[in-house]
Amino acid sequence: MNMNFKRKLPIPQEIKEMYPISSEMQAVKEKNDKEIAKVFTGESDKLVLVIGPCSADREDSVLDYISRLQRVQEKVSDKIVIIPRIYTNKPRTTGDGYKGMLHQPDPHENPDMLNGLIAIRKLHIKAIEETGLTCADEMLYPYNYRYLNDLLSYVAIGARSVENQEHRLTASGLDIPVGMKNPTSGDISVMMNSITAGQHKHTFIYRGWEVETEGNPLTHAILRGYVNKHGQSLPNYHYEDLAHLSETYAKTNLQNPGVIVDTNHANSGKKYLEQIRIAKEILHSTRHNEDVKKLVKGLMIESYIEDGAQKPDGCTYGQSITDPCLGWEKTERLILDIAELR
Repeated sequence: MNMNFKRKLPIPQEIKEMYPISSEMQAVKEKNDKEIAKVFTGESDKLVLVIGPCSADREDSVLDYISRLQRVQEKVSDKIVIIPRIYTNKPRTTGDGYKGMLHQPDPHENPDMLNGLIAIRKLHIKAIEETGLTCADEMLYPYNYRYLNDLLSYVAIGARSVENQEHRLTASGLDIPVGMKNPTSGDISVMMNSITAGQHKHTFIYRGWEVETEGNPLTHAILRGYVNKHGQSLPNYHYEDLAHLSETYAKTNLQNPGVIVDTNHANSGKKYLEQIRIAKEILHSTRHNEDVKKLVKGLMIESYIEDGAQKPDGCTYGQSITDPCLGWEKTERLILDIAELR
């Protein structure tokens, strides 16, 4: 076997004992989870915003960014529920490049998985302690979820993972909303099958245990655009796409039909400034069809302190080192506009 087993890492329980959360933090998470769940069950007509950097690259700027979100959340709390993105794993199309804080807690240093596990747990803990907001992460590695399961309020399954059996079955055992992205091919049936799997009961092997799950009724869709056979990015956020998804849901027995629309990635063609226009177009669509309005539970927006992106070895504070993001001034204005249009 061409693998070098460097060291055995602590299991989730050991990391949690090293970096525990307080009863006050547990209460904050329970409160936030209930408010978020009500959006997906239809008990609340607020809009969820899963918003933040493409990838969390450093603790200080990420916490600074989330503290700014917290202040805006106070202004829009009657219309919007903000879930900050702290994405600590970065899927790479070719496998090369910066893979996120889990792999490299310091993007200027070599990979260090142990310190990465510690860094991502400490970051999520500090976000709750300092802002009262509980965050979202992408479940790139299902086995790693339990290092953060007591801290997260939202999980996304990426376009390259959504067809994977392990991701689908693990999602069925979570008790928070899990968004299933459409695959890069754009095949909506793949996404719908993943939602079905996530909502059903399963028995499978997880972290060396035989486990049973009850199914997760908060599993839902994420539309993120797609890539055609010529490698061109194409959107799926338009009115017709949302109406079609609503009709597709109506033919199923799935619980809590819902979609979060990703305003970046293939939907924007990675033209990050287009997120502003796309977000407003989606809200416009919801005003013309009651079924579409009920279906759209929120938006996913890539945003940070500074506009654009830089190389991983860059030194600009609060600027993405992966995909380009909206800067803070544009982000704040967009959130306030969304609340006004809602």
